[in-house]
Amino acid sequence: MTKTTMGALREIQKLDDRIRELEVRVAAFEPQLAEVEEPALVAESELAKAEERLEQMEADARRLERSADDKRARAAKLDDRLSKVSNLREEAAVRSELDLTRKAIEGDEQEALQIIDRIRRTEVAVEEMRTTAEEAREAVEPRQRELLADQAELTDRLALLRGRRDTLLEDVGPSETKVYESFHESGRSVVVASLLEDGACGHCFGLIPLQLQNEIRRGSDMYRCEACGVILTTEPEPSLEDTVGPPVQVDGEAQEESDVPSEANNG
Repeated sequence: MTKTTMGALREIQKLDDRIRELEVRVAAFEPQLAEVEEPALVAESELAKAEERLEQMEADARRLERSADDKRARAAKLDDRLSKVSNLREEAAVRSELDLTRKAIEGDEQEALQIIDRIRRTEVAVEEMRTTAEEAREAVEPRQRELLADQAELTDRLALLRGRRDTLLEDVGPSETKVYESFHESGRSVVVASLLEDGACGHCFGLIPLQLQNEIRRGSDMYRCEACGVILTTEPEPSLEDTVGPPVQVDGEAQEESDVPSEANNG
């Protein structure tokens, strides 16, 4: 076990803390984006429903027109048949059917006129709603673009951190990696801790046997605290600036200027 290996583990632990933080921040953008976009989505949904109603009314108007055309054709045939009847009974029957057909035509035409009137009023409403939806979309787009840009920036930084983590893992042996990943995946935030000057575990502060203290200080193998199970080392913990960069002010919040530690800080 070399101190370089333990240093890599300590830096991986620091990176994992930052990765978890950024993952939470990236996930938080989704409800923000949904909230920002909601007014536009509501206006667009209302517009879509109105357009659907308009299409249905237009379909109803076409159906009534076809029905009226069929009845007009039927009335024309009845008119022709009326001129060829041979007796009063047949004439009365034809006239009765012709009257009913003409009334049905009038009913279709009247209903069609009512639908056409509703279509005109709905067309006006749809245009107004389209304007409202376009304005709502234009109003949310600047904030939406801003949030998406911030989300993309954090996502890129996450990718860099994960890449750096993968690189550091190449300096860690399989047994150390297995122990670390097992603890990390269980949700523990502290996997590697310092052996304090007084010989205590830097995590649970339990006293470590003197012989084990000497072996840990020599860094000849991986040793874990018998009380809490963390890996113990005398390798100094990387500072926050070494690992994630100095904080800078962005939108009133302190954020890190760089999440990727430099090679100079990883020896």
